[in-house]
Amino acid sequence: MTPALTPISGGFAGLTVGLPPAAGGRVRLKTLVLIRWVALVGQAAAILVVGFLFSFPTDVVSSLLTVGVSALLNLFLMLRYPATTRLSDVQAGFYLAYDILQLTVLLYLNGGIANPFAILVLVPATIAATILSLRSTLSLVVISVVCLTLVTLVHQPLPWSMGFTLPSLYVAGIWVALVLGMGFITVYAWRVAAESRLMADALAATQLALAREQRFSALGALAAAAAHELGTPLGTITLVAKELSRELPKDGPHAEDVSLLVSESERCRDILAQLSRRPEGDPAPFDRLALPALVDSIVTPLRGDEIEIQIDVQNPYTQGDPTVPVVSRRPEILHGLGNIVENAIDFAATRVTIRVSWDTGVARLTVLDDGPGFAASVLGIVGEPYVTTRRDQDGMGLGLFIAKTLLERTGATVLFSNAQGGGAHVAILWPRALLEAAP
Repeated sequence: MTPALTPISGGFAGLTVGLPPAAGGRVRLKTLVLIRWVALVGQAAAILVVGFLFSFPTDVVSSLLTVGVSALLNLFLMLRYPATTRLSDVQAGFYLAYDILQLTVLLYLNGGIANPFAILVLVPATIAATILSLRSTLSLVVISVVCLTLVTLVHQPLPWSMGFTLPSLYVAGIWVALVLGMGFITVYAWRVAAESRLMADALAATQLALAREQRFSALGALAAAAAHELGTPLGTITLVAKELSRELPKDGPHAEDVSLLVSESERCRDILAQLSRRPEGDPAPFDRLALPALVDSIVTPLRGDEIEIQIDVQNPYTQGDPTVPVVSRRPEILHGLGNIVENAIDFAATRVTIRVSWDTGVARLTVLDDGPGFAASVLGIVGEPYVTTRRDQDGMGLGLFIAKTLLERTGATVLFSNAQGGGAHVAILWPRALLEAAP
C-alpha cells in the first residue's frame, strides 16, 4: 500500500445521489458553425427548389434574405474568433436561441406550423440537450415552444394554388405532437449525454488514481535501485572513516570531525536500508505473494486501536502451500481493495472481517463490517459514479466507483449487498487463471 491511502468519498450507509455542476466550455464554436452551415445550405436549397423548380408563389427574396443574415453571422464568427474557441454554457445557449428565431422567421414566411419543415424546430433543443446544462436546455425548449405557438397563430399562408387549408384541429394536433416530441427527445438526449459526461469524468478520476499507484510502485523500484548502487561507495566511505578514527589521536584537532563523519555515514546506511524496502511499508521482498499474505500487507497500514480487522482464511493455508493463489502486487488490487477496506473501517462499529477463500476455479475475498450496512433502496446503484454514502455529503462520491473499476480491470467481479446479521457485505471474485496469470 502507499504510505497513506486516498480517502474515499463514499461509504456503506446513508447513500444519496449527487451530480457535479455542469462544466462550461464543452463545445467548440467551430462545431456549431459547421452545423449552421449545413442547415443554411439545406434551407437555401429548399427555398430555391420550391420557388423556381416547382414555381410555388413563395416569398423567395425574404426567405433568402433571412438565410443570408445567418450566413453573414457565420462568416463574422469564423473571421472574428479562432476555430478552437470554446463557448460557455450561456454563449452556446444564445447561439442556439438565434437558430430557433431564424427558423421561426422562415416558418412565418412559408406557412407556419403547417410547413413540413417545422419539425426542424426540434434540432436546436436536441443539440442543447447533449452539450448544455439542464437550465439552458429548458430555456431553449421554452423559447422553441413559444416560437411554435406564435407561428401557429400568425403566419403567411402556404404558397400553393389549390386553395386547401388545414383544419384547425389538425394544426393543433401538429403543435401538440411537435411540443411533446421536443420534450421527449430533449429529456432523452439530455439524460443520455449527462450519463456519458458523468462516466467520462469518473473514469478520468479512476485513471488518475491508478496513475498515482503506479508512480508509487515506480518510485519504490527506483529507491531500491538507488540504495543498491549507493551501498558500495558508502561502505567504502564508512570503512575509511573508521580507519581514520582509529589512527588519529583521541585528543587531536580532527578527532571530533572524524567521529561525526563515522556517525553520519552510519546514518546514511540506515536511510538507504529504509529506501531499499518497498514504499508501501510491506516487508515482503517479493512482487508476487500468496493471496492471504497480499491481503495482510494491504490491511496492515490500516490497523488501529478502535476497529479490529480480522483476516479469516477459510482454506487450510501454510507458507508455500502449492494450492494457494499467488498474486502480483498490482496497483489496481492494492488501491481498490485498500479503499474498500478503509470504507468498511469508517462505517464499522467494532470489527471488520476479511474472508479469503479459493478453489480450483475462483479466488474470493469478502469484506464485512458490523456497521449499519447499505440502505435497501439503493443497493442497485452502489459503486456508480457520484454516489456518496456519507451522511455529511463530503466528497464527490467516486471512491467506491474507483475501487470497483480498478478491481474489475484485473478481471474481478465486485458485488455489494447486506450481510444477514447486519452490516455491509462486499464480495470480490476472480477467475484464478486470470488472477494468477497477471505479471
